[in-house]
Amino acid sequence: MGKPSKLIDLRSDTVTLPTDEMREAIRHAELGDDVFREDPTVNTLEETAAELLGKDAALLVTSGTQANLVSLISNTKRGDMVLLEAESHIYWYEVGAISVVAGLLPWPIRSTSGALDPRRIQAALRPANIHFPDTTLICIENTHNRHGGTVITPRQIEAISEVAKTHGLKLYMDGARIFNAAVAQKINVKRLSKHVDNLMFCLSKGLSCPVGSIIVGDNEFIEKARKTRKTLGGGMRQAGVIAAPGIIALEKMITRLEDDHRNARILAEGLAKTPDIKLELDHVQTNIVYFNIYALGITSTQFVSKLKEQGILALTLDESTVRMVTHLGIEKSHIEETLAVIEGIIRNP
Repeated sequence: MGKPSKLIDLRSDTVTLPTDEMREAIRHAELGDDVFREDPTVNTLEETAAELLGKDAALLVTSGTQANLVSLISNTKRGDMVLLEAESHIYWYEVGAISVVAGLLPWPIRSTSGALDPRRIQAALRPANIHFPDTTLICIENTHNRHGGTVITPRQIEAISEVAKTHGLKLYMDGARIFNAAVAQKINVKRLSKHVDNLMFCLSKGLSCPVGSIIVGDNEFIEKARKTRKTLGGGMRQAGVIAAPGIIALEKMITRLEDDHRNARILAEGLAKTPDIKLELDHVQTNIVYFNIYALGITSTQFVSKLKEQGILALTLDESTVRMVTHLGIEKSHIEETLAVIEGIIRNP
């Protein structure tokens, strides 16, 4: 099969473009100075987000990484220890900001599919001792990126929350793709936020906004987070141009995530039938697909390069693992084209 007629970008759902309605909303957004809390569009977005997640208040920030850093600082004090999953985004992909900026000691705990086992959390807790840092926070990630977009269930979150409460710890959720988790489980997102103290979610991934993330929590936490955001240079002025598409995203873009999950499943099932490609179908629960090409005798970098020659973009995880992510703009026909190209690469590696 020849090169696809258009570029098929499966690197990430961060490559999504705002809809025409979002672009118009940006153009017509009512604006004010958000540092003075006078941007009505930002205020509306934050109120909408807080209500949707069942929390008191919300705060708009520039990115998911900033959201996590602001939240880490606002939940702890310098020198504290933070328990988090060993493959978590905070630990792997945020330039060490948890230590460099927040001054915290991350303590990674391994899991099989992204959800922390309460028994392993319990085992990681240290007794009060002059030699040890204070453990004050547990972080979870839902969906879990490096585990293939796996979901954490309300029951699992509640079990982790019980450990946190027993030991006087805060529980924070990196919910960059929390709406994917809710849609995949066919539940109200409040069931996922109920047992965490605070959390963040991204507007700029599957929800298709050009920029921005939201932190939600109780009033005291959000006030602290607002000041922390300012400390990090994140105070914004006429930020309604960012908030306007976010309002549309929360009103209209959540249910369509089902399409992304459906396409990811088609991709995964097609790959699972392909000789010399290995993947864990059980881990394909949302819009992320990881697969191993070790048996092909080429590296993942070489494989991705061959895909790019055919107009398909993907990312590598390690020397033999490739990542593909479905999103707005990727249709079933693109998945079929991708599978056909991969079949051709396998025939002529």
